[in-house]
Amino acid sequence: MKKNKVPFFASLQVKYAMSYLVIFAVVLVLLNTYPVVASQDLLFTSKRDSLKSQTAVMASALMELESLSAEQVARVMNMLDSMGLTRILVTDPAGLILYDSTRQPQEEPPPGEGEPEEPEYRYALYQEVVSALRGSDVSYSRYTDRKFISTAAMPIVYRGMVIGSIYILEVDEVQGELLYSLQQNLRTISLVIAAVTLIMSTFFSKLLTSRIAALLRAIRIVGEGEYGHRLQPVGWDEMAQLAEEFNQLTDRLQTTEEVRRRFVSDASHELKTPLASIRLLADSILQTDEMDPAMVRDFVGDIGSEAERLTRITEHLLALTRLDSLPAGQQLPVDVSQVTERTIGLLQPVADAAGVTVEQNLKPDCLILCTEDDLSQICFNLVENAVKYNFNGGKVFVSVYRDGDQVLLEVGDTGVGIPEADLPKVFNRFYRVDKARSRAAGGTGLGLSIVRDTVRRHGGWVTARPRNPEGSLFTAGFPRYVPRQSERGRPGA
Repeated sequence: MKKNKVPFFASLQVKYAMSYLVIFAVVLVLLNTYPVVASQDLLFTSKRDSLKSQTAVMASALMELESLSAEQVARVMNMLDSMGLTRILVTDPAGLILYDSTRQPQEEPPPGEGEPEEPEYRYALYQEVVSALRGSDVSYSRYTDRKFISTAAMPIVYRGMVIGSIYILEVDEVQGELLYSLQQNLRTISLVIAAVTLIMSTFFSKLLTSRIAALLRAIRIVGEGEYGHRLQPVGWDEMAQLAEEFNQLTDRLQTTEEVRRRFVSDASHELKTPLASIRLLADSILQTDEMDPAMVRDFVGDIGSEAERLTRITEHLLALTRLDSLPAGQQLPVDVSQVTERTIGLLQPVADAAGVTVEQNLKPDCLILCTEDDLSQICFNLVENAVKYNFNGGKVFVSVYRDGDQVLLEVGDTGVGIPEADLPKVFNRFYRVDKARSRAAGGTGLGLSIVRDTVRRHGGWVTARPRNPEGSLFTAGFPRYVPRQSERGRPGA
């Protein structure tokens, strides 16, 4: 058998491993994003609240001034604690900067060098300052280059009028480094988890697919004809159940193969015997120059008998083949008593020639779902066997009656009987209790096999047992058919 190699990326092991990796990749992405984003949001909120509070304190202190000037603002701001802020701006209503914490105070000039120059004032054109001068409190935070940059602005209000604004800026590198360190630690943890996941997914996927691979190898071995190969179930999961089902299947295949081989062997043997007889008789006629015409007629008669036997074997083999391969025909309500009575009529000349009396006890209204051809074949084979394997002057008893929800067909005889040890085997193909007597009677060893398979085909059963005081008794049971009210009165119902 040609073994097609599975492409690497199409193998189950790779698919299982990739599925594990995809799941863990999603987990790692969440691990690397959610904590960082949550920490950033928490710090942003904390920064904005802190800056708003500090801005409010400074604005409250400056509200005490009726008007803002650089000197007054500087004096007030110098009394306040900047609390680590990077920059503080105070502007007048026009946005002119009155105070900037990043500028150094102007030094007094040396004597004789004239008056000091006027300080250079600038305008604060920041968006936050513009919003504050319009009466709004604003604050912003962002994280960039491992730093938290936060700004806040608030109007300075005196008696309901905006007399200026205060703007503060904070650049926090400490918290930025902590957040960056958290990101780096998460990345390191993610790499370690990814490596462990890769190893574990490879291990577990190989562990799982190894059992599937063992099943695949077993299927290939059985496919090559080794029906005795079995799997050893491991565990109690679905794979173990699959191994059990595989073993049961191979058991059935092995049994079927043994039956097939035995059937082929027996069929070959049965066909070979009449063919060998025909060839021997034909050679005897051809090799004898002057043969008595009466002997020639005897030999030709024997050839005809063997040919008829060969024909019967072939017909029975074809019947068994049809039973094995073809579905059952359309089942209709059939009266077993009527079919049995017609069959006995056909076999009456055979019974008369053998000196056997056939007694009937056929009850009416014994309906089953079957086909007339199949039921006729069952009756014919049972009654013919009872006549063939009987003594001159013997009797055959045929009964049809209802027993609860079943219809029973019984065929008994006063013949040679069947030993107890052979009863379980009489329905096997080509099985004969007495081969010499069976051949003399023209039997093929297939009639009872056809009966069994045909009865089972229609949901019935058949048994064989000794009849008291002598002979054998065969019983075939079928599910009884009870016509519905709308079907009563129809022909055959």
